[in-house]
Amino acid sequence: MARPKKEFNQKQFEAMCAIQCTEEEICGIFDCDDVTLNRWCKDTYGKRFSEVYKQKRQGGKMSLRRKQWEMAGKNPTMAIWLGKQWLGQTDKVEQTVAVISDETRDEIKEFLSDDDGQTAKESSNDSEG
Repeated sequence: MARPKKEFNQKQFEAMCAIQCTEEEICGIFDCDDVTLNRWCKDTYGKRFSEVYKQKRQGGKMSLRRKQWEMAGKNPTMAIWLGKQWLGQTDKVEQTVAVISDETRDEIKEFLSDDDGQTAKESSNDSEG
């Protein structure tokens, strides 16, 4: 006598795909292995699990995107994030580089040096050694 056919709740399966549950998680919920899940997908949809999953998860992505757009109207952080993701916006980073002439460098070194003409760093190195 053959084992009874495993029953799956198709609506629950599609909802799990929409929230991007893994194959392992789906198998855990339905108490089956990946072979059984693939066989059921083939019987029900005419496709393997990976193909069905790819199709069914799109609804979840669309729903998430809709929620993000709604949040952007109320949440500046979300609006900034979406701007970076979809509009190519970036944070403006400014850098200023100061160029010191040799003459200025010498004046600074002279100002910072002690009476022997050594900078504080050079003096401490001499006292250590």
